Amino acid sequence: MEVDTNGEDESKGGMWALEQKIDQPMDEEAGSLKNMYREKKFSTILLLRLAFQSLGVVYGDLGTSPLYVFYNTFPKGIDDTEDVVGALSLIIYSLTLVPLIKYVFIVCRANDNGQGGTFALYSLLCRHATVNTIPNQHKTDEELTTYSRSTIREKSFAAKTKRWLEGHALKKNALLLLVLVGTCMAIGDGILTPAISVLSASGGIKIDHPGISSDVVILVAVVILVGLFSLQHYGVDKVGWLFAPLVLLWFLLIGGIGIFNILKYDSGVLRAFSPVYIFRYFKRRGKNGWISLGGIMLSITGTEALFADLAHFPVSTIQLAFTVVVFPCLLLAYSGQAAYLMFNKEHVSDAFYRSIPDGVYWPMFVIATLAAIVASQATISATFSIIKQANALGCFPRVKVIHTSSKFLGQIYVPDINWILMVLCIVVTAGFKNQSQIGNAYGTAVVIVMLVTTFLMILIMLLVWRCHWILVLIFAALSLIVECTYFSAVLFKIDQGGWVPLVIAAVFLFIMYIWHYGTVKRYEFEMHSKISMAWILGLGPSLGLVRVPGIGLVYTELASGVPHIFSHFITNLPAIHSVVVFVCVKYLPVYTVPEEERFLVKRIGPKNFHMFRCVARYGYKDLHKKDDGFEKKLFDNLFMFVRLESMMEGGSDSDEYSLYGQQTRCSRDFFLPDTTNNTFSSVVDLTVSSCDSIVPAKSPLTVINSGMSSGQVSSHTEVDEMEFLTSCRDAGVVHIMGNTVVRARRDSALYKKFSIDYVYAFLRKICREHSVIFNVPHESLLNVGQVFYV
Repeated sequence: MEVDTNGEDESKGGMWALEQKIDQPMDEEAGSLKNMYREKKFSTILLLRLAFQSLGVVYGDLGTSPLYVFYNTFPKGIDDTEDVVGALSLIIYSLTLVPLIKYVFIVCRANDNGQGGTFALYSLLCRHATVNTIPNQHKTDEELTTYSRSTIREKSFAAKTKRWLEGHALKKNALLLLVLVGTCMAIGDGILTPAISVLSASGGIKIDHPGISSDVVILVAVVILVGLFSLQHYGVDKVGWLFAPLVLLWFLLIGGIGIFNILKYDSGVLRAFSPVYIFRYFKRRGKNGWISLGGIMLSITGTEALFADLAHFPVSTIQLAFTVVVFPCLLLAYSGQAAYLMFNKEHVSDAFYRSIPDGVYWPMFVIATLAAIVASQATISATFSIIKQANALGCFPRVKVIHTSSKFLGQIYVPDINWILMVLCIVVTAGFKNQSQIGNAYGTAVVIVMLVTTFLMILIMLLVWRCHWILVLIFAALSLIVECTYFSAVLFKIDQGGWVPLVIAAVFLFIMYIWHYGTVKRYEFEMHSKISMAWILGLGPSLGLVRVPGIGLVYTELASGVPHIFSHFITNLPAIHSVVVFVCVKYLPVYTVPEEERFLVKRIGPKNFHMFRCVARYGYKDLHKKDDGFEKKLFDNLFMFVRLESMMEGGSDSDEYSLYGQQTRCSRDFFLPDTTNNTFSSVVDLTVSSCDSIVPAKSPLTVINSGMSSGQVSSHTEVDEMEFLTSCRDAGVVHIMGNTVVRARRDSALYKKFSIDYVYAFLRKICREHSVIFNVPHESLLNVGQVFYV
């Protein structure tokens, strides 16, 4: 693991102290623009507009549940109409306890700078406790604008929880495994939601044309699904504006039809608001009533998608949309269906369409189908986002990610995952052929994700919010009682379709865990085999080789130290480039890293070695686009570093400088003019890391002026090095990347050999190479191979 060193450990000897002085961790390089996330104040009109827009993004899945809930609750028909009242009472209190109280008013507040979902909660925990299994973080990362973190008092309950979590690697792995289970179930949700939503909506054809067979309905559903997945590469940017009015119209229509049915059939169903009918329901139906909870639970499916699809909507708009539109319309819709079933209990298999008045049947069929597509789109987009987050945190093989919108950061398309989802979705739809079994599978996936969220929220409340343990206990008890009750009910339906998400999740979990295990082992190998800086210094400025014109970018996962592939390279080849830059690309547990804070640059060793280090930091939402100019930005930051270093040299005796940094001994802040806009916009802290003579503090403009005057003394040095770097870049840039092969030791167990030598090796072959992700030209790429055993 990387450790933070301050140089006070005298017992390790002079060589260790020399190494720390030459190649220190990048303490100084992290610029700090403390701008912690705060929910902005919105005007009433803007708040209403955002609440309206959130309907199309957040509530599509939850809103289409009335299509199939009563059928899945009573798959064998209704024996007693009082059971309908009891089921309605369960639906009412399920909607109240889980989506309304737990998610909208509690869980949504645990967003990560506006991002929701399992990985967002995990990222929050990683920032407040050292639980990340890949130890590539450093305290400089905490200076990021988006790295919001609260301080924990030493003797508080939160501090005890933190120490307990960090106490053993087993607990960190268990937490990661819990997150991966929730993630895999959410991926299963992305398969099952389109299947049940589209199939249920397509089933409306049979109501007006009873002679149509079920195979025709399935064919229509499959055609819609193929069309939906085939159009994913276009993104939703062009049609997304239609989603909100469509979903709003859907909610108003189902609410209005609910009122119509209550008034027309039986307003007495409103007595279901009394929880007494829940007790009577279980007393009357016994075990069958308990099992039927698997169908009742479908009324709250989409709740987890509500949290995962938060995007950048403020929590207040989510709460407003749910309490004013979604919640009352859903209650009216279910109450209306219940009122209809009180006099037409034989129509329970298609209660939604049967309860629609004849005059609006076909318009409702069209709108229901479109609403099902919107709901499916929301879960598919959420699945793409989950895969991207898992990829960034080293838990999924590198896959192609396409940014489909120039306006919105989170709108992405993952081709490989898209086609896998489509195939699995069609297999589920055509294989089960009815809503009941798909509903059983759907319920299993959703309740497990909810349980994972509850466990993570307990840790969030303790570590991040620092709630009193009694409040945490109340939240945990209420959540677990409700969700474990539902979980016990879906267990009875494992053999009736409930096994599907378990199998899907098991396959994805196996892939993700094996990939993460291999990633961790590769990182540990680089850490343990990195080269001593003393050895590099001993080679002299030429590194014992011929320094040929050009720049070599050596990619490594290390944020400090020289990687093993560099020694492997220079001991096997007679020449090395005139300028060497060690490039570390690492992902942090934040949703994004602002562009101006992405690159950290520093010099390694004396100037005549011409060696630098550059750390490029990304969040789990950040993308590498072909046109983002990674190489150009890297060189821009490198040249800026050299210019600032030369400016400071004229006014200080220091021999070590850094860009975007802070230092405990002394540091100087000044503004860099933005040449494109002619404004002073970028704040840079250029640090002197050894200050034998400290000059008095100066204002930013004074520093600039002194830099200009001292530039007369050292300008030739700056010009010489800038010209040297420019000429080297013009001579050619070579990207040197390690091609590490991981293999199991000969004495390893059979399962380990299978996992590493076959599964991990296969995943490495089919995943995208780093050179493709960074858009490295093939003629500029040099792979350095090495093998290590685990």
